[in-house]
Amino acid sequence: MAKRLYLVIVLWLMADLYFYQALRTLSGSGTFLWVYWLVDGLLMGGLVAAIFLPRGSRLQQTLFSWLMGGILLAFIPRLFSTPLLLLEDITRLFRGFPPRSVWISELVLALAAVIFFIVLFGITRGRHFYKVRRETISFPDLPEAFNGFTITQITDVHSGSFTNAAGVQKGLDLVNAQHSDVILFTGDLVNNRATEMDRWIPAFAGLKAPLGKFSVLGNHDYGDYVQWESPEAKQANLDRLKEVHTEIGFRLLLDEAITLKKGGASIVLLGVENWGKGGFHQYGDLKKASSGVPENAFKILLSHDPSHWEGVTLGHDQHIHLTLSGHTHGMQFGIELFGFKWSPIKYVYKQWAGLYRQAGRFLYVNRGFGFLGLKGRIGIWPEITVITLKRDA
Repeated sequence: MAKRLYLVIVLWLMADLYFYQALRTLSGSGTFLWVYWLVDGLLMGGLVAAIFLPRGSRLQQTLFSWLMGGILLAFIPRLFSTPLLLLEDITRLFRGFPPRSVWISELVLALAAVIFFIVLFGITRGRHFYKVRRETISFPDLPEAFNGFTITQITDVHSGSFTNAAGVQKGLDLVNAQHSDVILFTGDLVNNRATEMDRWIPAFAGLKAPLGKFSVLGNHDYGDYVQWESPEAKQANLDRLKEVHTEIGFRLLLDEAITLKKGGASIVLLGVENWGKGGFHQYGDLKKASSGVPENAFKILLSHDPSHWEGVTLGHDQHIHLTLSGHTHGMQFGIELFGFKWSPIKYVYKQWAGLYRQAGRFLYVNRGFGFLGLKGRIGIWPEITVITLKRDA
């Protein structure tokens, strides 16, 4: 973690210094250049101040959200502009370091402006720019009655971040529009407190699926990231959140299995509590969840954190055909164009977005329905996943 932080600081300073050179080449105004550094100072000062606010408080979360947006607006355009200036410096080295080219500096500013508006769109509109992603996965042992069975997966709602009811409803309407057999939710209904869901209960209760709606808990659902007045208060919050799952019509799976029947055949849904690497709590117990499940049953596992797949699921004594996860959010920042996919989160999670296969077992990592920290999404849009199960001929 410390090494990644140092890398970000180095990149920030490098991008700042290079971009400042382009501005200085084009601007003779000392006041304008002074304002440039003032903005940086305010962002950094605000970040330091936010760190010392009460952990998990509404004020800290709000300040972090605004600061993250401001930092991205300031940093990302400069970062993407730096290679052009660096390339110019390499050529200047062989030309005896003449003054910077005006047209290169103008090109840098134009590129920065384009990226600035892309980031601005992500911050202002990206949070509800929902994308429906579809996958068809084939299995040789899928019961024939479930050939063509459809699953809609959502994850990481983070209802405490929502403010726009129309935007949230747009996403929920898209979920219902898929007309899937089941709706599966893979954790993080709230940021910290069950009360965050109070105003959203009627909207989420409106989700419909003929064979039911099922869910598991995510790392944020346990209230581990705020200070509670007592252990009893923390437990009461979790108990209330479990009630909320019932009130919105989801069957919460807590290290347990449930059987879905169709046309005389069945498949098994397993759901585990949160289990994650990298300092996250490992509450989930897959052995408990799969206890009593027939070895030859077709199994779908709901597990919030994708690190559980390689950490536990692949080595489990029973074959888990498909695991559905979330948690990463795709870091809410990255690039996905023409099949190319990149986000800084890939350096933390090996499986961070989309479909993965290993040893005949599949994992799908949903990019998340909501948002946390950054009040928006840049390039990694909120996701509604539709998976169709097929039986190999």
